[in-house]
Amino acid sequence: PEWKLVMDMDLSKVSKGISNTAKPVSEEDLLWCGFLDRYHEGYDKCSTRAPTVLKRFENKLFYPVSTMDDPVIEKFAIEGKGNVFATDAILAHLMTCPRSVYPWDIVIQKLPGSGALFFDRRDSSQFDYLTVNETANAPPTTMKADDDPEGINTPERLSLESTAINHNFSQQILKDPRGGKATRKNFDLPNPFFDEEDNDGMEPASVAFRYRKFDLGDDIEIVCRTELHGVVKKKAVPGSVSAPEDQYTTAFALNEYFNSMSPYSKTNVPAAGLINWREKLDTQRGAVLATELKNNAFKLAKWTAQSILADADQMKIGFVSRTTPKNPYEHLILATQFYRPRDFATQITLNEGSMWGIMRMLIGIFKDQPEGKYVLMRDPNKAVLKIFAVPPGTFEDEDEEEE
Repeated sequence: PEWKLVMDMDLSKVSKGISNTAKPVSEEDLLWCGFLDRYHEGYDKCSTRAPTVLKRFENKLFYPVSTMDDPVIEKFAIEGKGNVFATDAILAHLMTCPRSVYPWDIVIQKLPGSGALFFDRRDSSQFDYLTVNETANAPPTTMKADDDPEGINTPERLSLESTAINHNFSQQILKDPRGGKATRKNFDLPNPFFDEEDNDGMEPASVAFRYRKFDLGDDIEIVCRTELHGVVKKKAVPGSVSAPEDQYTTAFALNEYFNSMSPYSKTNVPAAGLINWREKLDTQRGAVLATELKNNAFKLAKWTAQSILADADQMKIGFVSRTTPKNPYEHLILATQFYRPRDFATQITLNEGSMWGIMRMLIGIFKDQPEGKYVLMRDPNKAVLKIFAVPPGTFEDEDEEEE
């Protein structure tokens, strides 16, 4: 059984060849699961002069459960609630994929009968790990530097470090619900992936899974599991009698590493062409963000798209740096900033219409294909997207090995 190339297209032309860039005809919430803790305002005050140590939350469980493994999505599919199913991570990835530099792949299953499309990821793929400086002029290299025998600055290690920082940051900036006041907000159903019996003192992280349906017209109805990370009190409007309402936020962390392992100094910049956060964050945050937008264009666009899909009111970005250049396990939060997802999208030239246009185009391609299994991938060596038709059992043995 062979992989058959269905089509390939230039990545740079993906967003240019889109005709329909209308936003969804309608969006609706289908179900809320999980819980959210409240944001701790103290983290607004983090600065390079008064940083906060990043803690590790080893008892919190995160669930990057893929589309086909999500029982709630399965239920909606059986009930015919939509005809395209995905997670926010997968949708956001595809919507912003023209910015990607590293290779990636998504598995698409087209079901017999209904023709429903499931956008999924391979079980053993690196899909859920964050990249670091993927879009920089000089991205991290796989070669270990002389002063880095452990290879802590190789893309793989940076990716693990960044992903851990992101998880820890999203939980640390929230108030502890055991602190007297009832701060936790519980939703209709508990976390669908958490098993009470089998938890060994672990608990789910503060995440609300908000299952949403987007009607794109032309008989395209996308059901997507989106994520929110916390609740923020909106500032009261002076003179207004109504209580300030709750706002929902997502939370992500950018992280700084250093090219040289020598002790921290003003001149030790992370890499050529980068600026030192400890020198610039308090006074020139815009410059730091501009550099990050250049070096992490794909990651930031993806976070923004995820926040828009989840209809988050705010998106919290943390700036997290290694405490010392040669230790990838100890970190400081040097600053945090709230952005409104749609305003931020404008700032990073992420066009919401194009995001939906890319999805319409991809869904259109698969609507014209026979039922079966497909792989959509970015070529590792050139900026080309390829779609392969693959035998139905492809990747299945990966799942069994894991179990």
